[in-house]
Amino acid sequence: MSVTEDTICPSCTSRDLLFFYEVKNVPANNILFSNNNEAVSLPRGDIHLVFCKSCGFIFNLDFIPSKIDYSSPAPEEQGFSPTFNAFAQRLATHLIETHDLYGKHILEIGCGRGAFLALLCELGNNFGIGIDPSTITGKIRSPASNRLKFIRDFYSEYYTNLKADLICCRHTLEHIHNTAEFLNIVRHAANKEKNTAVFFEVPDVSRILIEATFWDINYEHCSYFNIGSLARLFRSCKFEVTNLQKEYFDQYLLIEAKPANRISERVYEIEDSVTATSQNVKMFSSRCQEKLEFWKSQMFRIRKEKKKAIIWGSGSKCISFMTTLAMKNEIEYIVDINPNRQGKFIPGVGKQIMPPEFLKVYKPDIVIVMNPVYCDEIKQMLNEMSLTAELIPCS
Repeated sequence: MSVTEDTICPSCTSRDLLFFYEVKNVPANNILFSNNNEAVSLPRGDIHLVFCKSCGFIFNLDFIPSKIDYSSPAPEEQGFSPTFNAFAQRLATHLIETHDLYGKHILEIGCGRGAFLALLCELGNNFGIGIDPSTITGKIRSPASNRLKFIRDFYSEYYTNLKADLICCRHTLEHIHNTAEFLNIVRHAANKEKNTAVFFEVPDVSRILIEATFWDINYEHCSYFNIGSLARLFRSCKFEVTNLQKEYFDQYLLIEAKPANRISERVYEIEDSVTATSQNVKMFSSRCQEKLEFWKSQMFRIRKEKKKAIIWGSGSKCISFMTTLAMKNEIEYIVDINPNRQGKFIPGVGKQIMPPEFLKVYKPDIVIVMNPVYCDEIKQMLNEMSLTAELIPCS
C-alpha cells in the first residue's frame, strides 16, 4: 500500500510518511456483547499503520471514527487486580504530592467509570469532574462521591472553561486520530495564568515494535506513541514537559507538563529518536512474522494434542490476538476476573467470558495469559483451585 501525497501526519502535518503494517477486517469496537450473534456481526475495519519520518508518530491511515460506538459502556477497568491497584495508588500519590493537589480541582478526560478520578479525590480531598461518552453516573462507590461530577460526552472546546488544577488523561489519546488538534484544545484549557498541570498516560509503541506484540494493535487504537514522539507533540503544542517516564513494567508512557509561552527546546535523554524508531519500524515486519508463526504453531499443537485451552484476559489484547490469528475452535472460553465482563461475549470471534471459578469444572490444560504482568496472580489463583495447567504468557 502507498500513502497518497495529500496525507499528512496528525501530530506534525508532515507528508513524509511510510506504510508498514496491515491487518484487514478486524473488529472496530472493543465493546462486549450479550450474545454470540451480536458479537460476530459487529462493524469491522482495516488497519494500515503509517510511520511519520519527521516526528516518529504512528497512526492508522484507515481509521474511521464513525465505526466506533464510544457511548456504549465498556467495563475496561483493571481495578480487580492487586498488581494494577498498587500501580494506581502509587501514581495517584505521586501526582498529588508533585502538584500539591490538596483541596484542588481535577478534570479527567476519558474517565471511564471514574475509579482513578475518585482515588485522586479521596487521597487529596479534591473535587473532580470526569468527562467520557461512556461514563455511568451514580455508579462509583467512594468516600469522595459528593465531590465528584461526571459528564457523559466527548471532551471539546466547550469544556475548556472548567476549573482545573490538574487535567488528567489516561489511555485516551491513543483513541484520538487528530492528536495535535485535540492537544491544542487541552492547551487552551490549561491557560498559563491558571497554572494548570497536565498529565497523560498512553501505551508505549516502542515495546510493541521491538517485541512484535501484534495483539497490542487494534482498530480503536488509531494513534501510537513512543516516549520521543509523545514529548515532541506536547512541545509543538506549547507545553513544557516536566516529567517523562516509562511505567507499569515499561508498558505505559507517563508525561507531565505545564503550559508555556513558546515551544520548549528541552529534550530528555530518555526520548526515542526518529532514527531509532525508523529502525524499529523496519524490523517490525520480520519480528511480527516470527511471532505469528510461533503462535500458529501453538494453535496447531492445541488442535493436534486435543488440549483444552483458555485465554486469561478479555480486553483489547485478547480481541486482537484472536482475530489476527483467525482463531476458531482452538479456544472455547475466555477468563477474566472483572465481574462486569463475565457472561459477555468478545467481539469478532464471539467467545464467552467466564469467571476464574469456572476453571474448577473446565480444568484446562493450557492457559494463555494475555498480559505477562499478571502471571504471578494467575498462578496463585490456579494453585488455590488445585489446577496444574500450563501457562503460556503472550510475550
